[in-house]
Amino acid sequence: ISIGIYKTWLEKSFHGDMEYLSSHLAKKESPKLLLPKAHSALVFAQNYYPHPKPLPLDFPLRHLKMAAYAQGQDYHHWFQDQLQQVSLQLKAEFPDHDFMPMTDSSPVLERDLAYQAGLGWVGKNSCLIHSQHGSLFFIGEIYTTLQFKIAHTPHPDRCGTCTRCIDACPTQALLENRTMDATKCISYLNIESKKNPLKKIRPFISDWFFGCDICQSVCPWNEKNLKLSSHPNPPSTAENILEELSWILQSSNKQLLKSLRGTPLSRAGAVGLKRNAIIVGANLNFSQLTPLIERYASHERLGELSQWALQKLNATS
Repeated sequence: ISIGIYKTWLEKSFHGDMEYLSSHLAKKESPKLLLPKAHSALVFAQNYYPHPKPLPLDFPLRHLKMAAYAQGQDYHHWFQDQLQQVSLQLKAEFPDHDFMPMTDSSPVLERDLAYQAGLGWVGKNSCLIHSQHGSLFFIGEIYTTLQFKIAHTPHPDRCGTCTRCIDACPTQALLENRTMDATKCISYLNIESKKNPLKKIRPFISDWFFGCDICQSVCPWNEKNLKLSSHPNPPSTAENILEELSWILQSSNKQLLKSLRGTPLSRAGAVGLKRNAIIVGANLNFSQLTPLIERYASHERLGELSQWALQKLNATS
C-alpha cells in the first residue's frame, strides 16, 4: 500500500495499457498537488451489494454475468454527487477551509487512505476488507485544509492462513504480496484493456461479460453480506443470455453507447463490449451466434478473436 509497492505493481502489471496510472503517480504521491493546502482526508465507504442505484427493469442487459458493482448506475456520478453535497455542508460550517470531493476517477491512492483511516485491511485478493462489511464497497474521499488530531488504529489483518481467493482465481492473477498481475485479471481484461486477451486465457474468462467477482465471492468475510442480500437480477436462462449477446453484436457502436450511457458498462467502449460478447458466446458454445460473429471476421480489432470464436464454435457444433 505504500507508493513504493504501487510503483512495483505498475511495473509488473502494465505494459503500455493504462499509462495514465503512471502519469498520475506524482499526484498520488503528493496530495498537495491536487489541493495545495490540504492537511487531511475524510474517507468514505459505500456498500454496493445490493446496489443503492440499481439499473431500471427495462435495461437491455440484465442476464449477462457482471460484477456486482456494475449492476447499477455509474458510481463515479452519483457517489461524487453525494460527496459534493457533504463538502458543501462542511464548507457552510467551516467557510475558511477548502473541501475537494473525489471518487476513484481522481489520482488518489484510495485503498491506502482507507487503510490508514481504519476502514479495513488489504486482503490477499488485493481488496480492502472490513470484518463486518466485507469488501463489496466503493471508496471515496474529501481532501480538506482542516486539520484533525485523530489517531486511527489500523484494522487488524484477518486473512490468516486462508487462500480461498488465490486458489479460486482461474487465471492465477493474485500475487503473494497482495497485489495482482492485472494483465491476467478478468476484470482488467474485459473492462480496461483495449486488446484481445491471449488465447490461453480466453477459456478461463468463461461467461464473465463485464468484470469478475470470483475473488470476492469466495472470501469468508463477504459470506454474510452475500447471504443477507438478494441478487438484484432475475434468474438467467440460456435463451436470455443468447438474446442479450445477439443484441450487442447486432447493435451499432453508437446504439450501444447510447443505451448504456450512465452505467459502468460504457467504460469498456462499444468494441470492448462486442469483444466480451464474442468471448462469452464462444465459451458458452452458442453456435447460434455464428452468423453474427462472422460479421467481425475482418474487423481491425476483433478479426482474430472472431476467427478464434468461429473455430471453437465449429468444433463443437
